Amino acid sequence: MDDRQFRNAMGKFATGVNVIAAEVEGEVYGMTANAFMSVSLDPKLIVISIGDQAKMLDRIRQSGRFSVNVLSCEQQEESMRFAGQKEFEDQFEFDRLGEAPVIKDALCQLSCEVYNEHTEGDHVLFIGKVNDLVLKEGEPLIFNCGKYRRLEALEAVAK
Repeated sequence: MDDRQFRNAMGKFATGVNVIAAEVEGEVYGMTANAFMSVSLDPKLIVISIGDQAKMLDRIRQSGRFSVNVLSCEQQEESMRFAGQKEFEDQFEFDRLGEAPVIKDALCQLSCEVYNEHTEGDHVLFIGKVNDLVLKEGEPLIFNCGKYRRLEALEAVAK
């Protein structure tokens, strides 16, 4: 299989859209990502996957902390900006949760410290220990087959 075919296959799996943020020497950086999942309840651990060529890789290593911000379906523009698909018109203002910068109005904000790191192929997996979180009501932004999407509830199937 070629790289494009593999990417297309992985794109069939619908994911939420997140912005990963980290602060280094007073400067906050963010990147859009969809490679995120929970790992453990005790301790409360999550994992994010960062490409080995991404600028965010060294920023997380330098900071030792990061946030995961689950975007709402109203935050597609933020996703596009942090993915480099759209320019910021002005300085982006981050909120704070504990010691981590977070995206205002994200459905879920997780403040994490780096718990462990693993290099696998061309990505680095950061295990994050969740120190604090904030939840908000709303519908998540979804990414599937190269497009942004919304969730839609399905009718229950009769037995």
